[in-house]
Amino acid sequence: MTAQPCVLRLASLQKSYAIGPVTTEVLQEIDLEVKAGDLLSVMGPSGSGKSTLMHIIGLLDRPTSGSCCLNGRDVSKLDDSVLSALRNQHIGFVFQSFNLLANLTALENVCLPLVYRGIRSPEMKRRAGALLEQVGMSDRMNHRPSQLSGGQKQRVAIARALVGEPELLLADEPTGALDSETAREVMNLLLQLNAEQGITILIITHDPLVARQCIRQLHLRDGKLLEVKEQDPGATLPEDAPEGILPR
Repeated sequence: MTAQPCVLRLASLQKSYAIGPVTTEVLQEIDLEVKAGDLLSVMGPSGSGKSTLMHIIGLLDRPTSGSCCLNGRDVSKLDDSVLSALRNQHIGFVFQSFNLLANLTALENVCLPLVYRGIRSPEMKRRAGALLEQVGMSDRMNHRPSQLSGGQKQRVAIARALVGEPELLLADEPTGALDSETAREVMNLLLQLNAEQGITILIITHDPLVARQCIRQLHLRDGKLLEVKEQDPGATLPEDAPEGILPR
């Protein structure tokens, strides 16, 4: 069997913030390898560094030390314009608050990542329409966000994240603003995209029900990343990180 290519590799990654004479270590010696087709969750209590980790992986922030490699390229010290282009080409984002533009239709929102690539309008609309159909929103593509339910907004957001065919989909609390039934529907959609299309997905979540549906389950505590043993499929991630969770 051919080994899957590595999409993301973090090595000895650290992030700290200095406020006056005080330095706070947010992430410490993070090592992580994500291969194409992986489905991962990252849990942790408030203030554990989940958002900081996602910002670094999403090329929205830089580590203080260590390396962050995307498709084999160290992006840790690239300038903002290069990082912006790499984000657009290689990473899709799904947010808890959807981040849809209120004055645009669902179709126009999904088209946005392609606008920045200079793709012609007919091709943009074709690709965006195909993604909206795939996520079950073909009958709502001309509706604005105010005319959509929370679950429908998140489906549009997922379509927007995928329209640029990214190597990595980052979902930050994708079910956090949804009721339990709608959250199940959105999570099932993400699982389907991973299983049927091999889309690499990393989910930041506080919900153990979401986390344990992922093939790989990670936990941030005191700035360190821990992972459930691979031989314990379906294991949960308690807040106290008991035995059975390995440091990465």
